[in-house]
Amino acid sequence: MSQAPNTFPDVEAIVVDLLSDRPELAGAIVDDEPPADFNGTQRAVIVSRRGGAWIDDLHVDQPLIELEVYGPTKSAAHLLANQARAVVLQSAGTVFGVSTITDVSEADGPRWLPDYIYTAANRYLCVLRLSVRTD
Repeated sequence: MSQAPNTFPDVEAIVVDLLSDRPELAGAIVDDEPPADFNGTQRAVIVSRRGGAWIDDLHVDQPLIELEVYGPTKSAAHLLANQARAVVLQSAGTVFGVSTITDVSEADGPRWLPDYIYTAANRYLCVLRLSVRTD
């Protein structure tokens, strides 16, 4: 009998951990939700799972991970988006506890997208597809 499909890893936490304490992201907020005082002009990378599929018999999760990247200017947000994206794209082979990132590919981005919640925001989005094997 196979494991239940609800055993997939917390990929948002894995990506937040992967991006945290990186020198190229120094001073940026990296989390799965913005802080209470967030207004869209701070340097920030907000990580969200946007779908994907669990392949039960292989114990592989293939999530779509969105990086919502903000900066004080459009060019600063673009630079930070490319820095965060590069870290994730180079993460194949990284082990987190019982989970291993086995593959990463770009699904969309980075692209400029106005933010209607934080009207002063400079925001870029990109979507990456990960394959994460869980032992």
